Amino acid sequence: MTLTASRRLPLLTAFLLFSGFAPFALAAPVLMISVDGMKPEYVTQADAHGLRIPYLRSLMRDGAYADGVTGVWPTVTYPSHTTMITGVPPATHGILSNTLFDPDRALYGAWYWYTSQVRVPTLWQAAHAAGLRTASIGWPVSVGAPADSIDWLIPEYWRGPSPGATAGPSDRELIAAISRPDNMLDEMQQRLGPYMMGNETSIEILRAHKPAFMTIHLSSLDETEHQHGPFSPEANRTLEALDAMVARLAAAAREADPSTVVLVVSDHGFVQITHHVNLRISFLKAGLIQMSTEANPDDRSIVGWKAMPWFSGGMAAIMLHDPNDEASAKQAGELLHKVAADPRNGIAAVLDRDEIRKRGGFPNAAFVAVFQSGYYPGDEETGDLVTPIAGSRGGHGFSPEFPEMRSSFFLVGPGIAAHRDLGLIDMLQIAPTVAAILNVSLPTATATPLHVQR
Repeated sequence: MTLTASRRLPLLTAFLLFSGFAPFALAAPVLMISVDGMKPEYVTQADAHGLRIPYLRSLMRDGAYADGVTGVWPTVTYPSHTTMITGVPPATHGILSNTLFDPDRALYGAWYWYTSQVRVPTLWQAAHAAGLRTASIGWPVSVGAPADSIDWLIPEYWRGPSPGATAGPSDRELIAAISRPDNMLDEMQQRLGPYMMGNETSIEILRAHKPAFMTIHLSSLDETEHQHGPFSPEANRTLEALDAMVARLAAAAREADPSTVVLVVSDHGFVQITHHVNLRISFLKAGLIQMSTEANPDDRSIVGWKAMPWFSGGMAAIMLHDPNDEASAKQAGELLHKVAADPRNGIAAVLDRDEIRKRGGFPNAAFVAVFQSGYYPGDEETGDLVTPIAGSRGGHGFSPEFPEMRSSFFLVGPGIAAHRDLGLIDMLQIAPTVAAILNVSLPTATATPLHVQR
């Protein structure tokens, strides 16, 4: 992780001094690890949950940490990870949800996979432009990242409707084909075994190539929490296994360069899910969505729509077929407020265009319906509007103003203050803080960097 003279940026240094952030004496390499779905309480209240996570707990003692991170609209994986790598909200960077809006069901559940969909500079680009070597493993929205941003790339991508904590054989072949350099992942798997998202391949890249900035996304905790709920025995066991993995990654980074700063973050919190809200039923009954009337009961294709919910975890953006259709907008708004008037329907708030704009999400939505904590979108198109959920399930995507949605931030390394409680921070502050540690310029990220140095 060699530092070069080209990395000294007088303008950035002047800005940081002016803003009250004393820059690092020397630019430091950064290993940024995202533990998807890790609520801060997993670490800050580990004893209360009976968790054995020695490495993650050591970060509170040895480094700077937040009591919680206020996320973005919506609090789901892809917009959040893109904010952490750009320092701007979803309405600015362009990754508005996990999945694309697909009212005609023609995209087969496609996600925002591609870096070309990001509309602002990233930390990878800023680091690369400063002459640093970069790497990324499994980070959302990294497919097709150009060579002038990421040198060693294994993106997150999969076949089928949803991600998994481990890639199957078909997925591994696909990921290998879109990784960089060519044949890198194939050669690694021959020596190290199958790629499992964050296993030996990450350590190999750290040791062999010594990237000055590396991002790694670990998704297994999120998968377990969706299936069993937060702080379930299954989720706790998963995090205990991840603790050992994160410790090994940090050790490999420090072995490659002792000056490395390790940042452990997460993208959102989690809550227990108790009910489904089948909001499409109300839109169908109102005639805002028209379904096929064919005799075949299996044919539920959409033949027309005026207003459509775009679900993103615990909220729904209401999109208009014609953005200028004021009559349909009025009808949809009245429908939403009528549903929200009964607390049993699980709608906490209905935001209009001006309120949405202020929050930095869904710039083209006519409304956003924010669900109550524990109420989640349902897929039913007939029957009851609200249905209970059997068993233990978890979810996220609710308003970032809900404390349960707060994510994590733990930072440790040479020059980082020990046992510094940063309180509640904003997710927009993460990217400029990383840029300051790397000593690279990311002018589009305008939030104030965190005061983390000694």
